[in-house]
This record gives sequence, structure tokens and C-alpha cells, in this order.
Amino acid sequence: MSAVTMGLNSDAKPHVLAVDDSVLDRKIIERLLTNSSCKVTTAENAHGALELLGLADGQQNFSNTVSDVNMIITDYCMPGMTGYELLKKIKESPTAKEIPVVVVSSENMQTRIEKCLEEGAEEFLLKPLRQSDVKRLRCNLTKDE
Repeated sequence: MSAVTMGLNSDAKPHVLAVDDSVLDRKIIERLLTNSSCKVTTAENAHGALELLGLADGQQNFSNTVSDVNMIITDYCMPGMTGYELLKKIKESPTAKEIPVVVVSSENMQTRIEKCLEEGAEEFLLKPLRQSDVKRLRCNLTKDE
């Protein structure tokens, strides 16, 4: 999938997949994105996100899943599979590698930030996310139109 096919028509809402094991953080991200006119799908862990994207083990069909996702925002620290591991799986996928991934964390660790950016993260943001962060991301979603 190329960035062109993921572009938005002028009246479409960008679709963001928000991944966080914390219910409260998911609700905050969802509210901020909804306030910025985004469609939001949430997942409580990386495995759930991979299933929604059609990238879970054994899944072959990308078209029957959340294939219209324009951006993924994932927490870094999650049980089972970290946001970094999720990022790597997405960037290894021929069908999903063009989707921008933003990693968020409450811990400001430079090595972690650099590792995620080197692996292909669009941005690394610190929690708590603010409306200004989401507005900046929203601009990134629509700049390629």
C-alpha cells in the first residue's frame, strides 16, 4: 500500500488505531483524536492491534481488516508485546509498512526514543498527550493530500 492510496479525500476523517493497555490512556487518546475530527479504533494490546490490521499469526487477508488505518498510535510499555515490537512487525509487513506509527511513553529515555525512530516511528511523544500533540499529528495526516 503506498502513501498515495492511503491519502484522504477532503471530507474523509483520518482513521487512527490507538493501542494502549491502560483504559484511561486509551480514553484520553480517543477523546483527543475525536476532538480533532478523527475516526478512532482502539486495541488494548499489540496482539489486538495486529489482529485488527490483519497481521496476526495465521492471518492472510489484509482487505477484511482495518485496512483504512491512516496512523497508529501505540504505547511503548505494554505486557506481552511492547510498542517497539509492534512497530517492528508493522514495518516488516509489505501491506502495512507505509502506515505512520507514533510511539508514546511516560518515560523520557533517549535510547528508547532513538531506537523507535531508527526502526521507523514517525514520532515519539511523551505522555500525557495533549491536544497540541494531536493537532500536530493531524496536520501530518493531511499534508500529503
